[in-house]
Amino acid sequence: MEEPASDHSTIRNRWLRRLPATLRLKTSVFAEISGAVGDLGTYIPIVLTLTLVSHLDLGTTLIFTALYNIVTGLLFGIPMPVQPMKSIAAVAVAESTHLTLPQIAAAGLSTAAVLLFLGATGLMSVLYRYLPLPVVRGIQLSQGLSFAFTAIKYIRYNQDLVTSKTGEPRSWLGFDGLVIALISCLFLILTTGAGDSYKEEPSSSEPLRGSESRSGRRIRRLRILSMIPAALIVFLFGFLICFLRDLSVLKYLKFGPSKLHILRITWEDWKIGFVRAAIPQIPLSVLNSVIAVCKLSADLFPDREVSAMNVSVSVGIMNFIGCWFGAMPVCHGAGGLAGQYRFGGRSGASVVFLGIGKLVLGLAFGNSFAQVLSQFPIGVLGVLLLFAGIELAMASKDMNSKEESFVMLVCAAVSLTGSSAALGFGVGIVLFLLLKLREFDCSSSSSCLGFQWMKPKSNAVEDEATHFLA
Repeated sequence: MEEPASDHSTIRNRWLRRLPATLRLKTSVFAEISGAVGDLGTYIPIVLTLTLVSHLDLGTTLIFTALYNIVTGLLFGIPMPVQPMKSIAAVAVAESTHLTLPQIAAAGLSTAAVLLFLGATGLMSVLYRYLPLPVVRGIQLSQGLSFAFTAIKYIRYNQDLVTSKTGEPRSWLGFDGLVIALISCLFLILTTGAGDSYKEEPSSSEPLRGSESRSGRRIRRLRILSMIPAALIVFLFGFLICFLRDLSVLKYLKFGPSKLHILRITWEDWKIGFVRAAIPQIPLSVLNSVIAVCKLSADLFPDREVSAMNVSVSVGIMNFIGCWFGAMPVCHGAGGLAGQYRFGGRSGASVVFLGIGKLVLGLAFGNSFAQVLSQFPIGVLGVLLLFAGIELAMASKDMNSKEESFVMLVCAAVSLTGSSAALGFGVGIVLFLLLKLREFDCSSSSSCLGFQWMKPKSNAVEDEATHFLA
């Protein structure tokens, strides 16, 4: 009776060994799939808004972002997200004169050209290497809190995605009521806790007694809870609500993919897209889509840290392929990586599963699937976005000195208040340099302006300065 099971296990292990190293599962299949949907709290609202307002073709975007997901999973070996370019999307739908689809594509192509140049020339790697860590942490903290604030707004108030306006407080009952959102939130807290991993096993060499026995049972219980694909369950629950809210959406579904066509982008489209959308997007892409992503990957996957050059080139190539066909401009994002990690994504297989799901929907239903997504409960999306934002913000917990925390918090505060990561970054760099200026030794032998760097008195001081600049 034992032999068939042994043969089955051998066949499975042999099949797993044939997979590329980047796709080998680090946890269970369900955990990787659960992690895959951890970024949809950002993806769905933006894509749906652009579809309704700017006539973005959802089927085309699903197919291209699916291919991006599959390729990035194969290349990077971590749950590298593919997210909408948020600043471009905000400009496209928030201003009185909405951007046309060619103008959105022009903005995405312009941003991609800058990132491709910075990555190919190695300048992005130089930026990543020498940017002060507290400033990077400030950007991560501000982006995480911004996601969290948006998530709370999604949960508490009705949202009009077409006009980007917040309505009346959300009712308690109903398929998109507060009760549904709170149940989803409580379920995620009970199953995933604070996002900790429970890998410790109590020693089996001798029986456990007293507090040790209770600790072992607690760890086993927490490990079992952490194995539940919580985010996947919440997403499928929200997907079910789409049909319960309005069964008539089924009649709008049409089988077959959208027809691909190349956009015609005029010189006027290039000018408007670059000035209005690309200029505010470029600093956000450099800081959050490349620098912060690489730093977060080093924190979460020390053995698989991705390079700034590769991430920057990846963003450039993705958009140079898809934007010409009207696909949404995309980038990688620290918030998406944090969200997918938070809910169980640990390998490239996570985003490959997500890509397969998008590809099936894009090929099967094309743009008509937007009718289903329009019924997805925004409160549930807010819950998923909340956990992703908090996970990203918690990356700043390694700022131990008062000086590092000061720079980080000022950078984050300015970024949030001014709604600009570039402004917060600039203030953070100036503040960091001013604090370093205090360490100059103003001696009589100094030349020029009368300042010189203080020489470290020990290797410990030198190591501390090196770590601060790393």
